[in-house]
Amino acid sequence: MTDLPDPRPLPLDHLSLRGKDGAPALVLKDRLLTFTELDQRVGQLATWLTEAVPEKGARVASWAAKGEATCLLPLAAARAGLVHVPINPLLKRAQAAHILADSGAAMLIGTESRLASLEDGDLPVSCNAIGEKEIWGRVGAVAGSLGPCDADPDDLVAILYTSGSTGRPKGVMLSHANLWLGAASVAHYLKLEPDDVTLAVLPLSFDYGQNQLLSTWYAGAKAAPLDYLFPKDVAKACARHGVTTLAAVPPLWVQLTEIDWPDDATSNMRRLTNSGGALTPTLIESLCTIFPTSQIYPMYGLTEAFRSTYLDPSLVAKHPASMGKAIPFAEILVVNDSGQITADGEEGELVHCGPLVAQGYWQDPERTAERFKPAPQASEYGGTAVWSGDRVVRDDTGLLYFSGRRDAMIKSAGNRISPQEIEEAALTSGIAKQAVALGLPDNRLGHAIHLVLRGDASGEDELRKKLKSDLPNFMQPSVIHWRDAMPTNPNGKIDRVALARELQTEDAG
Repeated sequence: MTDLPDPRPLPLDHLSLRGKDGAPALVLKDRLLTFTELDQRVGQLATWLTEAVPEKGARVASWAAKGEATCLLPLAAARAGLVHVPINPLLKRAQAAHILADSGAAMLIGTESRLASLEDGDLPVSCNAIGEKEIWGRVGAVAGSLGPCDADPDDLVAILYTSGSTGRPKGVMLSHANLWLGAASVAHYLKLEPDDVTLAVLPLSFDYGQNQLLSTWYAGAKAAPLDYLFPKDVAKACARHGVTTLAAVPPLWVQLTEIDWPDDATSNMRRLTNSGGALTPTLIESLCTIFPTSQIYPMYGLTEAFRSTYLDPSLVAKHPASMGKAIPFAEILVVNDSGQITADGEEGELVHCGPLVAQGYWQDPERTAERFKPAPQASEYGGTAVWSGDRVVRDDTGLLYFSGRRDAMIKSAGNRISPQEIEEAALTSGIAKQAVALGLPDNRLGHAIHLVLRGDASGEDELRKKLKSDLPNFMQPSVIHWRDAMPTNPNGKIDRVALARELQTEDAG
C-alpha cells in the first residue's frame, strides 16, 4: 500500500467489503471465512442485533475469548447502529460489572463460564445476557442480512475501557471515523498487502489488539485470532498459518525470544510491531536474530488518540530509543508549560491533534476536560486535542524520545493498571488500614506491582486469596510490604513519591 490512504472515513462495517470476493478474511477454529462470507455473517448478526436491541446507540458488551462473535461484533454492532463495548476476558466479575453499569449496556454477550461467575446485582436491570454459543442459533432463526450502513462517520461506535492512574476504568468514546482512519493509517505505514496474514494475539478489548483485525481487513488481508496459553503456542500458530505480521507488547516479546523458533514459523514473517512500552536494545537485538528478514516497528499510542507515532524500521538500529514520528492522520506537537511549541532538545508534553482524537470519556465530563482540551495555537488541525501527560523530547531531525509520565499509572506486562483499583481491593478485605499500589521498574514486566500496606501482616495469606478472587492475574502484586506508618506530605496525604523512593532504595540494598 504505497499511496496515502483516503482521508474520508466510511462507516466501520464497510471493512468487511475491503477484500476481493473469495479472498480469505478470518481464520476460525473450525473454518475459514472469506470476505464474502465475513460480510454475510456481519449482516446476519447485525439483523439479529437490531431485533434484540432495537434502540439506536444502545451499548452491546462482549466478554469472551476470541471467537466468531467477538471478532465480528465491532462491525456488526456498527451496522446495526449500536455501540460495542468489549470487555477484556482476563477481567474478573467485579471489573466487568463496573463496565456494564458504567456503560449502561443493554446486552452482554459472553462465554457461558464468565456469565455464570456474575453475582446478584452485577448485571444491570435493563441488560440481557446471552452465551456466545447461543448466538448463532438465534441469528440463524432471523431472516435476512443487513447490508452496509450509511452512518455518519462521527457517530459513536465503540467504547473502550482503559485504566488511568486513579479511579476505576474509564470508557473512551470512539467514532466510526476514529476506527476507520486508524485502520487506514496502520495498514498504510505497515505496508500491509492482501496476501498478508496477521496473528491476532493481543486482547481485542485493547485499541492495539482490536486494530490487529481492523487494519488487516482494511488491507484486504487475513487475520488469525489466537488465545494462547504458552509462548510456544504463538510460534506454532505462526508456522501453521504462514503468519507475516505479529504484534505484541514488550513482556510478551521477552517470552517469545526465550523459546525456539522453527524456520517455518519465521520464514514468512515480514514485520513485527510493538506498543505498550519501549523495546530495549537487547530485546531488539534478540528479535533481529530470530527474525533476520523481518522489519521492526516500534510504536507509541494511547487509547484516547488510538496511536500517535511509529519509528520507521530503517531507523531502529541507529535510534532504538526513539518513538519515531507521527503516523498518518496524526499531528503530534511537543508543548512546554507555557503552551508554546518546544525547541529541539527541550522537554515538553506530547499533544495529539487531528481526526484520530477520541470523543472523550463516556459520561465523565470532568475527566474529559482534564485530558481533552483545545489544541495549541500552532496546530494545523485545531479543534480538540489529547494532552497525553507524557513528557517527550524532539531532536533536530524530528524524532521523538520518551522522558516520563506525569501520572502514577502502572504499566505492567503491557496492561495499563489503576493503582486505586488494587488499593480498593486490599482495603475491602478489612486486613489493611491503608494501601498504596506502586509500579517499580522491572526488566520483564516494565513495572512490577508493589503493594504497601498498613495493617496486620499476619493476614497476608488471607489477603492474597482475596486479591486473587477479586482481581485479574495481571493486577496481582509482585511484592507486599507492611508498614507501621505511611509517609505523608505537608497536606497530610500519603507521599507516594517518597514511598516509591524508599522501596527502590530497599530493592537496591
